[in-house]
This record gives sequence, structure tokens and C-alpha cells, in this order.
Amino acid sequence: MGEMDNEKSYWLKAYGSYEPDPPLEGEVQTDVAVIGGGFTGLSAAHNLLLDEPSMRVLVLESKEVGYGASGRNGGFSMTLFGLEPAVTKMLFGQQRTVEAHRYMEQAVDYVQELVEKYSIDSDYEHTGFLRVGTTPGYVKRIQHDMELLTEMGITGLEWWEADRVREQVDSPMFLGAWWEPRCGLLDPAKHVRELKRIAKEAGALVYEDTPVLEIKREERFNLSTPHGKVLADRIIFATNAWSHLIPQLRRKQIPVFTHMVVTEPLSEAQLAPIGWQNRQGIEDARNLVHYFRLTVDNRLAMGGRDVSIAFGGDMERDLNERTFDLLEKDVMQIFPSLKDVRFVDRWGGPVSVPVDMAPAIGFVGDRRAVYSLGCVGHGVSMAQFNGRTLADLILEKDTDLTRVWFVGRRTVPWPPEPFRFVVSQAIRGYLRVEDAIYERKLPRG
Repeated sequence: MGEMDNEKSYWLKAYGSYEPDPPLEGEVQTDVAVIGGGFTGLSAAHNLLLDEPSMRVLVLESKEVGYGASGRNGGFSMTLFGLEPAVTKMLFGQQRTVEAHRYMEQAVDYVQELVEKYSIDSDYEHTGFLRVGTTPGYVKRIQHDMELLTEMGITGLEWWEADRVREQVDSPMFLGAWWEPRCGLLDPAKHVRELKRIAKEAGALVYEDTPVLEIKREERFNLSTPHGKVLADRIIFATNAWSHLIPQLRRKQIPVFTHMVVTEPLSEAQLAPIGWQNRQGIEDARNLVHYFRLTVDNRLAMGGRDVSIAFGGDMERDLNERTFDLLEKDVMQIFPSLKDVRFVDRWGGPVSVPVDMAPAIGFVGDRRAVYSLGCVGHGVSMAQFNGRTLADLILEKDTDLTRVWFVGRRTVPWPPEPFRFVVSQAIRGYLRVEDAIYERKLPRG
């Protein structure tokens, strides 16, 4: 593996040596070409071959499996769809909010079942999830979201008052939380490479270091790569945050970069004041959320706080020293007992954001080409389950998954550059201002 790619996240560094599959050479014919070897693409390939073992399915990954968002995220397999339930309801209505939540419940269950069925070695823990309120305003926001979902018939969520939250995970900032048992944590780099293993075991061919340079729609699709070409009957664009680099998908989403830091392994003495015996995944209620968790060896990994926005085709916005510094201060503010903790890594990666902050699955031109994008930072469970949905679409099945409302939905296009950059910065500015209003009584570093 190239040194540069290995540096893309703590997870990739910790993975150690990795042997990528060789790039595509010469001309290859296939029934389905999957563009993108992350959670979405590998899951789609696996699901296609479960249903049709005799199909020819190949996956084209421009770098190495794990290089993209699938190897850099926080590893939360969770039910959150888009930004938050109140936003989804405002934009899409009550019925669609319920349908989205049900889909995400299935997605979390799908990942857990996959881990068990295929003995996937990705340090998966089914820990549950706490969405914590750190100001009175955020407490109200969380309670409002919970009321919305409960009124719509969603069960399984509990409100915990501050004392109950702090018995589990003690922070002076935690004023209450929604508790949801349905959430798992995993090591994303290990997990995506295990998805590669099971896709190959099912019969998929995986070509790494094989970017798709051009796609011509003829009687079949003609895909050019640096050392070869693919003739395919059907295509799956599993490109998510990289989708704006594909002419057919250019304005459906933009990449927004989120950032993470991780500590050295915490000692028993450092963890004792916090507790965290049940190792829940935690997010707060900011627009630009904090998300944090323990790794398998008890490091604290925290991400969020702010995002970076790229211009045009720039995909190298992973590193933001200001945000990294703020995240490290936030760790110490949330958990004062960690004031002397050492941070050992910092990294970032893109999430895929449509204008209306909701995922989209659809067709490109006709039913022979499908895409999935726009997980808005909550894609670990969704991307893998979308692979099942994409397989159904490619096989022209009519299922509960293919009928879900965000399949085939009309997306609002992002404007072209330079307006895209101006609009995305304005949205980010609004979200930051709203967070600042909620937090105006908090001391901030």
C-alpha cells in the first residue's frame, strides 16, 4: 500500500500491511461494473452475487479499498438519516420521515447480521447510542426530535435525565440524552476490507488502483481505465462523496470534509472518572456535531466540531489544524479528567451532501445505470444497506427497498462553481451561527 494512502486515517495506519488487488489490464466484459470499492460498492457486488451467483460482477476502485470515506469515518452504524428527524420532516413530511427511520433500523440490523453471518473481523460492538444535550437549548432540540419520532410510532428510544446519563458516561456537560439500543461501533478500515473479502468469495472481481477515466454509453457501457477498458451491460455508481467528479452526477452532491482526532489508549485511572463501562457511541445535538467513541483498545476518538469545504474538484481538504486544535480542547472540556491526555493522530475525510441534506438513490439516463450518494455523514449502516437496494434495482426487482421514497427522488441540483462554493459556505456559516447561539453561555476555547 502506498505510504500516502496509509496516512489517510488512524484506522488505515493501525490496519498495518495491506495487499491491494492488481489493477485492470486489457479488455474485460462484465454484466455489472461497480464504480467505487467502498461500503456501498462492495455491498452491492456481494448482494448481486448472492442473488445471481452466475453473474459477472467487477468492482473498480481508483485507489485502494478503504482509501475513501469508508476507511476514514467514525465507525458508527446508526439509525440517523440525513441531518436530524426535524429537518427531514420539515423538508419531506411525516410519512417519509417514518419510512426513512424504518429503513435505517433495517440498515443497522443488516450490518450486525452481516458481521455475525460472515465472521467479519472489524471489532464490531453493539453498544447502543447516546445523543447528548450539552446546553438547555440542545436538550429541547433532542426532546423535540424524540417527540416527533414517538408521535409517528417509532419505538425503542428513551429519554435519560442527566443523572442517569452521567452514571453511564460522566461529563459535567451532559444534561440529558436520548438512548437508543440500536447502534454498533466498528473499525471502518477493517470492515470495508472484510466486505471486499466476502464480495470476492461470492465471485466478484476487484480491481484496485483502477480509476475510471471515461464512460461512453453505447449499446453497452464502455469504461476506460489507465491500462484497460470494461464493456458492461449495467453500471453502479457507488461513488458517494466523489460523485461530483462524474459528469452524469456532477451537481447532485458536494463533498464536505469532517475531521477526527484520537488519543493514546486510556488507562484505567483516566477512564475511572468517566465510567463508560458500556462503551456507547455518543453524538451531541450541534448542527456541526461532535461524535465520539472508544476504540477496541480504549482510545478516545472524536470527530466533528466544524467542516471544511473544497472548491471544484479538490478532494484534499482532510487536514484543518484549527479544527483539530478545537477538537482536542473539546475532548478536555467534555472530559476534564483527560486534561493531560496525549493525542496521537489527526485525520479527515469527505461526506456526501445534497442541497436538501437527504440521501438519494436513482437512475442515470435509464435503468441500466444506478447511483447512491448523499449519506450526510451517517453512512456506515446506510451505505452497506444501500448495496442491497442497488442490487435489487439492477436486477429489476420490485421490493420494499426499491419502493422507498428516496429511490428515484428528484434531487435539487447544486449550482455550478463558483456559486456552489459561495452557497455551501453560506450554509456552513448559518449552521455555525446557530450552534454559537445555542452555546453562547459556554466557555469556548
